[in-house]
Amino acid sequence: MACSTVDSSYHLSRREFLKVAGQSMATMVLLSGCGQSPEEDTESDVDLDVEIGQMLMVGFRGFDVSDDHPVVRDVQDRLGGVVLFDYDVPSRRAVRNIESPAQVEVLVEGLKGFSAAPLLVALDHEGGLVTRLKEGYGFPPTVSHQYLGETNDLARTREQASMMARTLAELGINLNLAPVVDLNTNRDNPAIAAYGRSFSADPDVVTEHALEFIRAHHEQGVLCTLKHFPGHGSSTADSHRGLTDVTDTWSRIELEPYRNVIEVGDAYAIMTAHVFNANLDPERPAILSKPTITGILREELDYDGVVIFDDMQLGAIAQYYGLETAIEAAIEAGVDILAFANNSVFVEDVAARAFSVIKRLVGDGRVSEERIRKSYGRIQRLKSRL
Repeated sequence: MACSTVDSSYHLSRREFLKVAGQSMATMVLLSGCGQSPEEDTESDVDLDVEIGQMLMVGFRGFDVSDDHPVVRDVQDRLGGVVLFDYDVPSRRAVRNIESPAQVEVLVEGLKGFSAAPLLVALDHEGGLVTRLKEGYGFPPTVSHQYLGETNDLARTREQASMMARTLAELGINLNLAPVVDLNTNRDNPAIAAYGRSFSADPDVVTEHALEFIRAHHEQGVLCTLKHFPGHGSSTADSHRGLTDVTDTWSRIELEPYRNVIEVGDAYAIMTAHVFNANLDPERPAILSKPTITGILREELDYDGVVIFDDMQLGAIAQYYGLETAIEAAIEAGVDILAFANNSVFVEDVAARAFSVIKRLVGDGRVSEERIRKSYGRIQRLKSRL
């Protein structure tokens, strides 16, 4: 990353990055045509710096960008994705990335223009109370997952999701951090039920509506993200504020929507939850747990898509783990994209810091290059769907 914390010997020039990224994308297209995924290209000549950079997604401040903006320098170097917000939590101001449809379209176009490879541009557009594209900014009104689930009209869900996906596609946003497939098992849940974020307590109803939501987005060329694995609906606390223990409330039925969507082949990206369950892992929360992410999600549910870490800076991680420990544990657990929303705290050079940590972990032999390459392959396969 463009930061003094990264040793200059690790830095690719702009010209070198363009060359490597171009070779990478050409290889990916060729492989996709013969049934081989990018991660199977074990002889890949992609530079390690590029592979690491693709694993990072960051939030930033600004309604527009120019070539001297910090996030642009990150994107030009090797950053794989950005995430947009309408409200800046640290400053407590509605001045962040979203002001109007025309402004967002120009912002997204500008960000993509600075990137040599496809750039993931993500935000939360669940509908109802949880959306960054609010009616007050000039965007179409939306309804919540709960409303759609209670109405239980799949045609209505498809219609609503199609409208939402068109909005994203017109703006150039290509990754919706939705739908939520948590079961509404705790009606007093302060993070899920309180905001109408769950379709239902019935896993079949959740599955049916989630699939309509996802397929409507795919028709518009927008990718979706299932969340929050392995299930946040039974929690009694909000993980934005600290570690949430679901040991006594979680049940395996909460896995069913994931299992169902994975089985039909519509799960391309899954976001993890900041919850702790001693029955699944007595030492670490799900978001850092190899038994949970690799053991359950990848091996039991047979999922080989992208796993996204739900904000490395949230309270559940920040209070109990340091940056290096959390990054190492997340990668070891099976996470592919490390998201730094930069909106519980704001650290301008967070991408550079994270890049430096991962580079050091590889250099020290604590994370293997093969492990980085696996995540890179999954991410490129996801991007090939755009």
